[in-house]
Amino acid sequence: MSEYWPEEEGSVATEEETRQKSDTPRLYKVLLHNDNYTTMEFVVMVLVNVFRKGEAEAAQIMLDVHRKGIGVAGVYQREIAETKVASVLQMARQAQFPLMASMEPE
Repeated sequence: MSEYWPEEEGSVATEEETRQKSDTPRLYKVLLHNDNYTTMEFVVMVLVNVFRKGEAEAAQIMLDVHRKGIGVAGVYQREIAETKVASVLQMARQAQFPLMASMEPE
């Protein structure tokens, strides 16, 4: 048989699945980092306004940041994650807080 007609049954689906997986954009976690100056209320406000979290979820993430030193605010495609990080840093600077945000591949 030719290379265009696979001999094994099901090999076409495998090639198609591989192609679909490679087309999926890489996702990035946006992380908030704890510091000794940013208020818990400000972190919750950032999570609600920038990441569109509900009050309860925002409070839980804020507690993760406070207790563990870092918390995942959300998972997004690269460009969106970069925009969210920039928004957090801008809001923190305007409010004169040293809150840090970063992103890393999931």
